[in-house]
Amino acid sequence: MPPCPEALVDRFRPLALLTAAALTLSGLTALSSAASAADADLARNGGFEAGLDGWTCTAGTTVNSPVRSGSSALQATPAGGDNARCAQTVTVRPDSQYTLSGHVRGSYVYLGASGTGTTDVSTWTQSAPTWQQLTTTFRTGPSTTRVTLYTHGWYGTGAYYADDISLVGPAVDAGQPPAPPTGLKTGAVTSSSVALSWTSVPGATGYAVHRDGSKIQTVTGTSATVGGLSPSTAYAFQVSAVNEAGESAKSATVTATTTAQPGGGDTDLPAHALVGYLHASFANGSGYTRLADVPDSWDVIDLAFGEPTSVTSGDVRFDRCPVTECPNVESDADFKAAIKAKQAAGKKVLISIGGQNGQVQLTTAAARDTFVTSVSKIIDEYGLDGLDIDFEGHSLSLNADDTDFKNPRTPVIVNLISALKTLKARYGDDFVLTMAPETFFVQLGYQYYGTGPWGGQDPRAGAYLPVIHALRDDLTLLHVQDYNSGPIMGLDNQYHSMGGADFHVAMTDMLLTGFPVAGNASNVFQPLRPDQVAIGMPASTNAGNGHVPPAEVTKALDCLTKKTNCGSYATHGTWPALRGLMTWSINWDRYGGWEFQRTFDGYFG
Repeated sequence: MPPCPEALVDRFRPLALLTAAALTLSGLTALSSAASAADADLARNGGFEAGLDGWTCTAGTTVNSPVRSGSSALQATPAGGDNARCAQTVTVRPDSQYTLSGHVRGSYVYLGASGTGTTDVSTWTQSAPTWQQLTTTFRTGPSTTRVTLYTHGWYGTGAYYADDISLVGPAVDAGQPPAPPTGLKTGAVTSSSVALSWTSVPGATGYAVHRDGSKIQTVTGTSATVGGLSPSTAYAFQVSAVNEAGESAKSATVTATTTAQPGGGDTDLPAHALVGYLHASFANGSGYTRLADVPDSWDVIDLAFGEPTSVTSGDVRFDRCPVTECPNVESDADFKAAIKAKQAAGKKVLISIGGQNGQVQLTTAAARDTFVTSVSKIIDEYGLDGLDIDFEGHSLSLNADDTDFKNPRTPVIVNLISALKTLKARYGDDFVLTMAPETFFVQLGYQYYGTGPWGGQDPRAGAYLPVIHALRDDLTLLHVQDYNSGPIMGLDNQYHSMGGADFHVAMTDMLLTGFPVAGNASNVFQPLRPDQVAIGMPASTNAGNGHVPPAEVTKALDCLTKKTNCGSYATHGTWPALRGLMTWSINWDRYGGWEFQRTFDGYFG
């Protein structure tokens, strides 16, 4: 049995409970010396000659060396919280004997089958410096028709390789494609999504959803929610059924018209906006920039930062940068005059609460009320347009019993939601509410949520999701910080890392498509409207890890808004109404010769 991994310290690789499946290491049924004449190899692309076709991998690729046969083999690299599992599901006969075999090399390599309907099996090797064959057998249950084959390594032990994986046993006649689904109907309709449901089709293993004639997603159940839609727009939907033999004809068409855009986006922001943070309370290597000197390209200016008097007080103060730190700082009168001038030019000026050093934990109702009062005082004193929530670090985390993002129970989450709803109600529909979480608090929720079902995960994983969900109709903009991030798994079940357009495309696609939280298909974070989403990027290499050059910014925008110039990640839609870009920061962009601003201006005009 391999050793348990050490606790992780990198908060972008949260500690998940690591348990190994029971291993069948002895008493294996003796293997037949020869397969019967009716047997066949049911594994698809077991030699990985067609890349990963047929396989779903969390962290795998194909390589040309080392290989056991042919020209390709699988290489998969486990991480601290991921065992690099690659799997495929095959159709089998009930109550039949099968032999699973494959060649592997590396430290701690597993080969197994699940969903057998009898006893799931696996076999493994602790060390295979050269190609080594693993073999096991199983019998399917009396009603089993599908079995999942898999291979994986062990957490943090380095890359493993696999080749020539086979499943030998009785083949199944693919038969005919299923009949078209019936009973297609619409359910809940919002400004950006339509829920669909239909009647189950015998023999179908999945269903394809079509919007306006184009296939947009596949599901295994008899319902789906289509997101990323435009407000007040009519759409036509059809569904087809699929199985091993192919795809059915499409169902009858149903139509739905999305509702009007709710108040959260009902501001007079331009269709494509540039958002930037202005260092208003401190100086650093970028230097102080006066508000009046911010170019007109910036549509939303976040004053950084309002910070609490203590972590749990809820008492937020906004102290402008002192002359001793910022010799060129303007007077309060000039600062307030610059705010009015920006607003007269159609710009939005917000107070941003939190930041790297401003931890805010509203643990009590009293702290919540103090937060509302103190933030309102800042907004009123400076005549601001709204509020940006930039809670980082340990401001938000989930209690162990808080497992449903739609019904949060943790006080710091519940109190923040209540405070923001109170502020929105106080200032009305024109109040601009934005959020700038890190990927750890949002997209990581696709894999992990809070401490997890067995405990041990980082309680901050996905902790922004309940806040975003509760305020989605009040939210003007969500601009996740696609920087200072570790690798994050996208909807393609592959890890994506900073440094190129694909990372921004994958992270943004998750927000506009929606995703099951912690892999639970019955607990889905629904997509946001594209006009509610901006992509957060560092303005320069000095501003933060994850900066990409202008060409990569353009690629990301092309892929998301036009579905052109895309890389390896396949988006689940096209969103020309994507609101725009956010950057840290205006000061750093000025320091870098306004490169980020020029990229935005050049793209959107």
